[in-house]
Amino acid sequence: MKHVVFYDAKCPLCMNTKRVLKPLDWKSRIEWVPVQEADVEDYPFLKGRNVYDEIYMQASSGVVYVGFYTIRRLLSALPVTRPVSLLLHLPGAALLGSPLYKWVSRHRYEWFGRYD
Repeated sequence: MKHVVFYDAKCPLCMNTKRVLKPLDWKSRIEWVPVQEADVEDYPFLKGRNVYDEIYMQASSGVVYVGFYTIRRLLSALPVTRPVSLLLHLPGAALLGSPLYKWVSRHRYEWFGRYD
């Protein structure tokens, strides 16, 4: 089973993140699904969640990650970015990383625009 990452296809920052990380997935372990196309029947854990506010990931183990924790898990899954993910696992990293992620997420359309 693959990791499934749910991203906002109308967000330039999200699309560029996917564009950079997808080629680094040498073993094709990650499936990228635009939230605009995600069906809650296929992914029931998305029901009732505002998937446009934060990136979601269902790991191959079935565990669901949100926001900063998705980025950290995603970077852990790719061999070339694994060293960066180790920094995000240091004590206190989530205390800074999670609010920082949410702040960037809140302002991403102002800073980077939005695709129509």
